[in-house]
Amino acid sequence: MLKKFASDALGISDIGMIIRPEDYKKVDSDDYIMHEDGETIYFLIKSKSDEYCFTNKALIHIDGENAISKKRNLYRYDYYLNNISDVSLETAGTIDLDVEIKFTIGQKSFSIDVDKKQLEQLKDLYKALIKISEITRDNQILLNYTNESIRTTATLMSSNRIEGINLEENFKNINEYVFEWLVSSKNKYSVRDFGYVFEKYINN
Repeated sequence: MLKKFASDALGISDIGMIIRPEDYKKVDSDDYIMHEDGETIYFLIKSKSDEYCFTNKALIHIDGENAISKKRNLYRYDYYLNNISDVSLETAGTIDLDVEIKFTIGQKSFSIDVDKKQLEQLKDLYKALIKISEITRDNQILLNYTNESIRTTATLMSSNRIEGINLEENFKNINEYVFEWLVSSKNKYSVRDFGYVFEKYINN
């Protein structure tokens, strides 16, 4: 606790601030957004050493070694490749200066401190991440059902020869149908753009 007070007094604490949309172009993250492909920033937290940029397609994390170093590491976590889980929000106590949002994306866990005066805005991000987590989890279950359905159908067809049908002649048609079914299911249940979720919950 004494270290925390000392850091804040010296102005070197790493408590993040939520950046306003009109200032997005002033931060480093904007340089790495795929604007050409319709990627848009919906929420951005900036501390002295890090940036956490939530777009409609990914979390972009610019990781600084410390507050005074110019060295940065850039990491991108696309939502469709990295499921979000374990989302939680820790509010501030009487003497705390910050609130904390925690979540896991893919295999990476994050714990981000934000100025407690911005708690109401952080609640919006919390709700958006919860919803994305629910959608990706449910879609993965449905995709698994689809794959299981195809496997079951293939097993039944191979074990039950139908009279009058030449399976060799129909193999190509069956194979193409299965391929198209799987591609269609993957596109349906693998969401790449969650802009509609952020637009629903983020009140800029």
